[in-house]
Parts: sequence; structure tokens; C-alpha cells
Amino acid sequence: MRALVLSAGYGERLRPLTEKIPKPLLEAGGRPLIHYPLLMLRHAGIVDVAINVHHLGAQIEHALGRGEALGLRITYSPEPALLGTGGPLLALRDYFGKEPFVMLNCDTILGLDLPRMIAFHRERAPLATFALRDGGDPDAYSRIEIDADGRIRRMRLLRGRSRGEFDDYPAELAPEIAAALKPYMYCGAMVCEPAVLEMLPKNPPFSLMGGLFAPIAAQGLPLCGYVDRSFFRTVDDLASYEALRAEFAASPPPLAYLPR
Repeated sequence: MRALVLSAGYGERLRPLTEKIPKPLLEAGGRPLIHYPLLMLRHAGIVDVAINVHHLGAQIEHALGRGEALGLRITYSPEPALLGTGGPLLALRDYFGKEPFVMLNCDTILGLDLPRMIAFHRERAPLATFALRDGGDPDAYSRIEIDADGRIRRMRLLRGRSRGEFDDYPAELAPEIAAALKPYMYCGAMVCEPAVLEMLPKNPPFSLMGGLFAPIAAQGLPLCGYVDRSFFRTVDDLASYEALRAEFAASPPPLAYLPR
């Protein structure tokens, strides 16, 4: 199994820090943010990892090299123009081949038991399994709604940055089905079957959710949600980044995949 760590964005809401340092290399807990997903992958036995790069990508390549220091084999996928969160998969079809693969965000620190999530995915055999968690403000995030068996029955994607305005996939559900669903937020980790690579839009840029998985959900094809309640922090802006640094300085979380 191989993986992709999404790392190409500008980190605009972290300016001025990200004018000179790419977001994946901002430090928290004495290590770059991107080390957390990379070490989680290695802990799960996944050592072949692709990283897409654009903004200040040479810095990321210089910092990580080919991954030997982390026990990994890193392949870089440069993007002369940004391809969106889903577009990198177009360039990596041959890299992933015919095997399932994992996708992680570079700016999210999880306590997720990735091997357990992979086992969940293999047992249920959907096209993809998303790591989900209980959300905060329900009007501020897109919602992934699952039934009692963990199947995703509806995706409610936030329309731009408009609070409480959603596009639904599928657009309609039987009332008795909708009433039984539980909403969660996606937390930056997924396991995908190679069949997903045959469903990609042809023209990037496109997003993972709106461009790829929302149409899959609208067709009623099998997608699953793996509910995780472990440690979760994501770096959205300067305030969340400074809060994360302070938290790690005061009381570092016991993440199983970090070297002791």
C-alpha cells in the first residue's frame, strides 16, 4: 500500500509565515507539521509515500530528501500550476497502480489508529473510507452523514465559505433514511480503492470532495465513514497554529507513532 500527503497549498491564512516557509514545514512540538502524517504512515507499515509540491516546493524536497531519515521512500509530484486537492491523483495513477492507497493532509495531526481504519475499510470494501469525527459548529463545516452501518448516505458540502449553506449529494433522500443519519466532519485521512482513479475528472484543478467524491455519493456508490475520537488538531490559520504550538509546549499529546 502507498500513500499521498497533500502538501502543495499556499497556506494563505498563515501569512506572513508562509511567505518564506511552506506550510508543511512550519514547526509544532519540535518537528515540521508534515512529519506527523509521515510518521503515522511509517508506523502503519506504509513506507512508499508521494508528496505533491508547489509553493516553495524546493524547501520541502530539501528538508525531507528521499525520506531515508524517516524510514520512508518519498516520491515528489511537482505541480507547476495547482491542481486542487483532487487533481494530484491524475499524475499519480501509475504510482498507485492497482492497490488501495491512503491520503492524508499535511497540516493535520491525528491520533488515528491507521491500521485499524485500513482493516475497517478492507472488511467493508467501499470505494473509499473517510476518517470522521464529531464536528464543532455544524454551520461552519461540510457534513458527512452516515447510517448505523457506517455507510455514507449523504454529503452536505459547504457552499464556499457561506455559513450554513450547503449543496447536498444526493440532492434528495427518503425522509426515513435522512432522519436516521448522523453528521460528522471529515478530518483529513482516507483510504481509497484503485477504482477511484478511474472516476477522476479529466481536467484539473478539482477538489477531492466536490469534484470527485460528491458525484460518487450522488450516485449511491459505496463510501464509508470511520468515526475516530482520538487526538485531532488542524492548522487553519495563525491563531490555530499558535494555539497548537502552545499546547505542544505545555503538554505534548501521547501519539503512538512518534519516536520515544
